[in-house]
Amino acid sequence: MKYATFIAMEDYAAKPIPNLDALRELKKQYRTWEIDISSSENTEALVDIRSLGIAGTNHYFSPTNPPYHQHIPGSIEELLVREGVGAKLVEINKGLKGKGLELFVFDALRPLAIQNYFHDEWFPEKLRTLYPEWSEEKIQEEVNQYWAKGSDAGIDPLSPPPHTTGAALDLTLKRIGGEPLWMGTIFDDVTKEAHTDLLEKDTEEFSFTEQEARANRRLLYWTMKQAGFENNPTEWWHFSYGDQMWGTFRSEPARYSIPN
Repeated sequence: MKYATFIAMEDYAAKPIPNLDALRELKKQYRTWEIDISSSENTEALVDIRSLGIAGTNHYFSPTNPPYHQHIPGSIEELLVREGVGAKLVEINKGLKGKGLELFVFDALRPLAIQNYFHDEWFPEKLRTLYPEWSEEKIQEEVNQYWAKGSDAGIDPLSPPPHTTGAALDLTLKRIGGEPLWMGTIFDDVTKEAHTDLLEKDTEEFSFTEQEARANRRLLYWTMKQAGFENNPTEWWHFSYGDQMWGTFRSEPARYSIPN
């Protein structure tokens, strides 16, 4: 499928993102969703998106990576996705080029060590510091909204964290040769401020900053949706094609498990 006939970018920026409360609730059960292990897509190899002409830098590999400001243990420099996912990204970029825009990828396939570091160590400790009154149960509930735990014994192919499949990635939009568009938060601001639909509210007190972020989030959301991707509703930057979250939201079997 080609995406050269994009809806006008101005129309995307003006099209509200729907209320995503139902998907945030549905997301809680996605790790039990069916995966068609025998699907042809699941045999696809991994490809680095930069070899396809798509811009990006692995956020976790670089020490210049707020809010962490450190090289994350176990991180890799590559930005790896399945071949079919990469082909879709190439077509999206073709549609964006006419408006002087392109995708910029922060993260793609993520080793289990990174996933578990954030789930087990960095984020719980951050929450304990910020909210000393929270119970451990409350902290774990908050952690699970943003970081998927992988088993210390290895990845269960029927319940893999999304970023271990090569089907999920974190990205934004940027000007070709310029800066990323303003989305209202930094990447990995794992708070409610990052909820994709946060800025979809009726108010006469919206600042120009909020209006800009809302238009840009809409543009990213509808551009990716039109190409068949699904968004993680708690993270404006997270999109996937063919993994369990994607399948849960579309009520069809997932197509990707862990790469062979």
